[in-house]
Amino acid sequence: MNATRTGTLKVPGATLHYETAGKGPVLLLISGGAGDAGMYAGMTPRLAAHHTVVTYDPRGLSRSPLDDPSDAPHADEQVRVWSDDAHRLLELLAPDAEAAVLGCSSGAVVALDLLARRPQRLRRVVTHEPPLVELLDDPAPHRALFAEVRETFHRAGAEAATARLGEGLSDGTGRQAPERPTELPPGIREMAGRMHANLPVFLGRVLVPFSSTVPDLAALRPVADRLTPAAGQDSRGQTALHGPAVRLAELLGSTFAEFPGGHLGAVEDPEEFAGRLLTVLS
Repeated sequence: MNATRTGTLKVPGATLHYETAGKGPVLLLISGGAGDAGMYAGMTPRLAAHHTVVTYDPRGLSRSPLDDPSDAPHADEQVRVWSDDAHRLLELLAPDAEAAVLGCSSGAVVALDLLARRPQRLRRVVTHEPPLVELLDDPAPHRALFAEVRETFHRAGAEAATARLGEGLSDGTGRQAPERPTELPPGIREMAGRMHANLPVFLGRVLVPFSSTVPDLAALRPVADRLTPAAGQDSRGQTALHGPAVRLAELLGSTFAEFPGGHLGAVEDPEEFAGRLLTVLS
């Protein structure tokens, strides 16, 4: 059993809580949405048999406090700043070696920016369902949905905004989601309360600016062989989630990979998701 080690890293404007487990080449896992390091608790044991797994709470979430949170409610979070945070973690924990990175959802947007700006630090980057709707042929409806979700959050609160987001991302078929295990790993159960507390950051300051990001394709093309855009097999009908990954692979000539589960496959199918990730990384 690989024991989890914890630490903190001071970065400009915040202090990051991070966790490591296992040994071997570094694999940095960047969470998305309102998630934190606990998002990957179900996958870590299997991954840690092959890698030094690094997870962390992004700035302003859970155990990574901002130095001055008073201005935060009025400012959008910036992909570049979050990418710099990830780079500083790699400089601390893998100073002399290339690392692999998995980012999911908004974390995938961060991972993609990291590859574009710091390719020398990375040997493989897997971006699972980055909601980069500006890559789609018709981004306007998705852009409008995310703006409406943010407005709903400010007007009616997190519960109403989360419901609107789920409704808007539905594939419109009325199909029931596939059955999932009801027993979540302890790390995920522990994260649930923190995740609820993080919703204002995600809904109010991350969703719109991250989803409206336009990746630097010119910087990514020379390192496209290190990139694996990915999406879940259960997300095929969700254009805003599955579509950008497919489009990114087309634009860059990278190899697209489909993973088990849907947008939350890393949480809902951790064993299968981890196995697929290890295959992609090898």
